[in-house]
Amino acid sequence: MNTTTRRKFLKSASAAALGLSAFPLISAFGAEPKRKRLLYFTASVGFEHTPVVCKDGQPSFSDRVMTEFGRRGGFDVECTKDGRVFDGDLDRFDAFAFYTCGNFLQPGMHNTPPMSPAAKQRLLDAVAAGKGFVGFHSTSFTIPSKGSDIDPFLAMLGGEFITHGAPQEAALILVPPFPGASDLGCAEGLSFTDEWYAQKNFPKDLHVILVQETRYLKGDCYRRPDYPSTWARKHGKGRVFYTSLGHFNEIWANPFFQAITMGGLSWALGNAQADVKPNIDKVTPHANQLTM
Repeated sequence: MNTTTRRKFLKSASAAALGLSAFPLISAFGAEPKRKRLLYFTASVGFEHTPVVCKDGQPSFSDRVMTEFGRRGGFDVECTKDGRVFDGDLDRFDAFAFYTCGNFLQPGMHNTPPMSPAAKQRLLDAVAAGKGFVGFHSTSFTIPSKGSDIDPFLAMLGGEFITHGAPQEAALILVPPFPGASDLGCAEGLSFTDEWYAQKNFPKDLHVILVQETRYLKGDCYRRPDYPSTWARKHGKGRVFYTSLGHFNEIWANPFFQAITMGGLSWALGNAQADVKPNIDKVTPHANQLTM
């Protein structure tokens, strides 16, 4: 199947699911769960992605989407760019969601206060003790690893940003079952336009949900075997979900992104169950091979 034919197939398969609600998962989780609380943290250092930009004191586009996720999913969402929140009572949150960019231990753009090193450790300890964590897009771009010395935050997340090529249409291969991924109405995968991250340092315990298909991507950084784009893993007792998607506002408005994200949020909060046994060696066996 050539590039054009494959993309037409994936787009037509995706289009068949466009009748889905933007939040199709709620009824799939059974009885309404006990209301929980999610902290959404969007500090940016050096570059600020459009979905997290706040103008005139108004919530960002992704703040509004996350708040709507909470309304539909039965959980509360607190949005902030202030890293000092992690010096406070973390027990009042059941999970943390990050759309950060750069080293959040430094002051953010617009002079937002940074997270302290001690608070970073408190966050990691909270997740390991059983809290949930959800990361979007540039959250994998924080403190670069030095050789085999992987930053503990990136080790918790499950992958590290290397670089990216130009935004382009590309395919993602679905690896169901996972809440959200199983409800998209697409047998094989999705195809749309985003800024696709090349990543590394994937651990052996990843449960891959979406595979980044590299064959048809344009750019030298993609001349490598397929690798994970969206995944779940256990960090101690905690539940970690990450997706590299989310560069554009249009992605946040995409029903497929919303379905997968709602699945990840619900699982991280403990409102949905999933078997996240490692499958990286089966579905992306050469994920850490950076060249063909």
